Amino acid sequence: MKILYLSCHSVLEYDEVKLLTELGFDVFSHGVYANPSKPGDPKRPAISAPEHPDLYSISVAYGKENLHQDMVDWADVILCMHRVDWLERNWDKFKGKRVIWRSIGQSTLDVEAMLAPLRARGLEVVRYSPRERTIPGFVGEDAIIRFYKDPDEFKGWRGDTKEVLTVGQSMKDRDSDCNWSVFDEATRDYPRKLYGEPSKADDPLWRGKVSYDQLKAALRAARVYFYTGTYPASYTLNFIEAWMTGTPIVALGPVCGNSPHAVGQQTYEVPDLFDATAGGLYADSVDDLRKHIRLLMDDVYFANQLSARGRAGAIKFFGKLEIGKQWKQYLNA
Repeated sequence: MKILYLSCHSVLEYDEVKLLTELGFDVFSHGVYANPSKPGDPKRPAISAPEHPDLYSISVAYGKENLHQDMVDWADVILCMHRVDWLERNWDKFKGKRVIWRSIGQSTLDVEAMLAPLRARGLEVVRYSPRERTIPGFVGEDAIIRFYKDPDEFKGWRGDTKEVLTVGQSMKDRDSDCNWSVFDEATRDYPRKLYGEPSKADDPLWRGKVSYDQLKAALRAARVYFYTGTYPASYTLNFIEAWMTGTPIVALGPVCGNSPHAVGQQTYEVPDLFDATAGGLYADSVDDLRKHIRLLMDDVYFANQLSARGRAGAIKFFGKLEIGKQWKQYLNA
């Protein structure tokens, strides 16, 4: 089966193109992995996958908003990440193809409204969380297939550095979506590190972008990972990476995780995952968040227990083997 993968998120692209290739599918990604041996984004390494120089040349000349018909004709399946407008603009080229829209946790009422007419014309929808059913105007799903991480890569938590770690993108500039103010107030009593895209304010907490290996090392070392959520996401890749590593997580509760934008939409799922596994701590008040951090800093035995439960929960919900089975079953149906 030949899959044309339309990407708008390079880290997820790395994960899913790698997995689909390992499952035996022939994948061409119109994204930073158009040339899998020389990715256009340094956040993740190269992928061992078949190269398609003809399709690569076409991708350079034709953007995802105006796909060349030869590229579409090559594929059996069009798998599009989030961007409904790409599907709208190319829909007439997809005749006779299986077309799948892949949720990445950024859907709202407006996105669902864009999906509705394409859904009526045969578009398949793969969600990434059952919490997306709370989105106003929800148009349904054909499957729920979560993001994944590899337990053989994200492992080995030690927690020997008594610091709070967070990974985020321009958090200070996007306070209303990323809960920067809560993070800042709840963690200020402890050494802390913030990795990812910087804020315009160039806050001294920001330590810059790190390599893939440096990220995994930081997760293994940190005593606590503080998870702020990113509205409207149910969860994010950095959450899975920390949880699977076994880094004990203190996260925002359902009120902070869904506010201030949520009117009917309750997509934030992390408290559900923690309740199901006893694998993390969450709260909606700064005082309670501070207490959780203090407990993990002071009680190494408890931190180790939470680490083990969290890693087991991450493998259950997001493990590579299980998610691979789900994709293979769905695509071969």
